[in-house]
Amino acid sequence: MNFLRSGDNAIHFRATGLGSGKPVIAFINSLGTDFRIWQPVIDALGENYAFVLHDKRGHGLSDIGATPYSIDDHVDDLIALLDHLGVKKAIIWGLSVGGLVAQGLFARRPDLAQALVLSNTAHKIGTADMWNGRIEKISADGLSSLIDPVMERWFTPAFRDPSNVIYAGARNMLARQPAEGYSGTCAAIRDADFTEATRRISVPTLCVAGDGDGSTSPELIETLASLIPGARSITIEQCGHIPCLEQPAVYAKAVSDFLNTLPEA
Repeated sequence: MNFLRSGDNAIHFRATGLGSGKPVIAFINSLGTDFRIWQPVIDALGENYAFVLHDKRGHGLSDIGATPYSIDDHVDDLIALLDHLGVKKAIIWGLSVGGLVAQGLFARRPDLAQALVLSNTAHKIGTADMWNGRIEKISADGLSSLIDPVMERWFTPAFRDPSNVIYAGARNMLARQPAEGYSGTCAAIRDADFTEATRRISVPTLCVAGDGDGSTSPELIETLASLIPGARSITIEQCGHIPCLEQPAVYAKAVSDFLNTLPEA
């Protein structure tokens, strides 16, 4: 296990392949997950990249710290991690709230981004009423009260087969995240709006949707892509909000095809 200190918080991370000269991918995971969700994609991508992963504050083995959070808090942690590891430039690949963090990182430190992969995300996700309602629900009834409705947004009906052990594991992962960290990140998403900042993204960008995503629809991802000069967009079929678990091979291939078009950093 590896940890660094970001502000007052211990952040859990893993890095592989640094110093090899390979392009670096920095993954940022979604709300209610930890960095284990990326392993199927890493396996599919093979030996072509170096990887940096971390548990967002309030998730996995990272500290919860003071809540509620802002997206800038999560950006602070990612910048601290890249600086700690001596990574000068990376492909920033963010899923859901991770995509908001990726947009926030580019707004503050564009020098760190070789390219962006904005997956199952948007320039603004949901409404204040929606996020406040979710925070209140967790406060009243606990995170376990949200597991079934969240699973319906995360995964297609076919994937939510009780015999699917990956689905069972995803449920367990959500249930075991700290409720305070989950709620704190809900507040960060509620308050984030990158509509204007996203128009200034100037690196190659791929926006990824799932055709069965119940949280960020393909139409929303198309709107995001339309804001970013030169951005590409793709939709993964038979896939919900977490393609790295539901369709990892197809997802990795689609993003790899985009990455293969990038100029050398």
